[in-house]
Amino acid sequence: MPELTSRRRMLVLAICCMSLLIVGMDNTIVNVALPSIRTDLSASVEGLQWTIDAYTLVLASLLILAGSSADRLGRRRTFQTGLVLFTLGSLLCSVSPSLGWLIAFRMVQAIGGSMLNPVAMSIITNVFTEPRERARAIGVWGGVVGISLGVGPVVGGLLTETIGWRSIFWINVPIGLVAVVLAALFVPESRAPRARRVDPIGQLLVLVLLASVTYAIINAPRAGWASGETVGLFLLAAAALAGLLYYEPRRTDPLIELRFFRSVPFSAATVIAVCAFGAFGGFLFLITLYLQDVRQLSALHAGLFLLPMAVVTSLLAPISGRIVGARGPRLPLFLAGVSMCAGGLALTGLGRTTGYGWLIASFVLFAVGFGMVNAPVTNTAVSGMPRSQAGVAAAVASTSRQVGAALGVAIIGSVINTGSHGAMASDLTAASRPGWWIIAGAGACVLVLGAASTTRWAEASADRTAQLLAAEPAPDERPVSQPAGTG
Repeated sequence: MPELTSRRRMLVLAICCMSLLIVGMDNTIVNVALPSIRTDLSASVEGLQWTIDAYTLVLASLLILAGSSADRLGRRRTFQTGLVLFTLGSLLCSVSPSLGWLIAFRMVQAIGGSMLNPVAMSIITNVFTEPRERARAIGVWGGVVGISLGVGPVVGGLLTETIGWRSIFWINVPIGLVAVVLAALFVPESRAPRARRVDPIGQLLVLVLLASVTYAIINAPRAGWASGETVGLFLLAAAALAGLLYYEPRRTDPLIELRFFRSVPFSAATVIAVCAFGAFGGFLFLITLYLQDVRQLSALHAGLFLLPMAVVTSLLAPISGRIVGARGPRLPLFLAGVSMCAGGLALTGLGRTTGYGWLIASFVLFAVGFGMVNAPVTNTAVSGMPRSQAGVAAAVASTSRQVGAALGVAIIGSVINTGSHGAMASDLTAASRPGWWIIAGAGACVLVLGAASTTRWAEASADRTAQLLAAEPAPDERPVSQPAGTG
């Protein structure tokens, strides 16, 4: 089978980026609409947390399963199934009669979403085989994060103001349907040469671990951090983690390939993704409530305030990809850590009358860091790994992002709940200050881990891990069938 032409590869990249667009846009649209959802469905801060975290938890729990299933069953087939489920879930969210139903339908969205981004990244990894070309493609992929961030708040604010919050889910439907058709026509089917068996015990342990930690954090302000319920949930999470560490190395085809983590850069990239996306998720949650509840801005105006942040992210993400391809991940990670930390610190003194210029400058500073962090994380996750396990490696990176986003919303929301006792406007600025310090601390972690993971010692551990994984048979992969349409 001949290699795909350059034009065909670009088209595949564009189709895969459509999945990232609807998933990323959905998150930012929902954040802008949170105050309207709270008013219409009589939701508490805890309810708003679950509107976000029910989605991210299910998504994070299923990403690795989706990646390995795609390697086994076919990446295009899994990708199309995810698009259909995500589109259906969006329609159901738009007709939710109560907060409980909205949370349930967000889970349906998440099941579909779990089959999109890691599978799309696996498709890209197998289509773009030359390292520098792959790094540039990943840079474009990262740039779509900024585009979705920019489009989401503005479109979400406009729809919420003119039609209502339910319309924010409609925007996913036409994009999803077009992506399904284009994937059938132009995306080549591919799969790993050796099928990986399903790991139901590992999947259950991952779900229990993530759900118990998140529920404990969200519920702690109400139940008490030292209550039996909270302590019990954390102990359950610890038991699930211990079970994973014991059980997974003993499986021939584990859900999580723990040997990946022998590579210091891979392990650091995983933690960096958790910190960066935790900071980002907490940032959006805090600033959306602040702009609309404290500063009394409309949903549309709040979305427009986030537009400079989105523009900077979308511009810097492809630049970061080029830097990674040419010079490695050290410089982008340094800039990411410094900028995210500085952006969080700039907002620790946030008050009811903070100047709009200061706000926008702080948003842009944070966006510089977030725009720089995606490419080195993703490239480190997939580089040096066998192409036969591309779906699993990409899914670990995607899982880290979603775990970070879920924990960021859970932790920041709990900080607000603890400090304001459920009140929103007058107490929000004071209650949120510890949250901004947490965001700044996450940026500092990105800086420290970025420096540590790019040393010669870290690179040597990556080489040893690559040699260990290469010892297993991993024949060169090619698309197994030519889809309908011209090549």
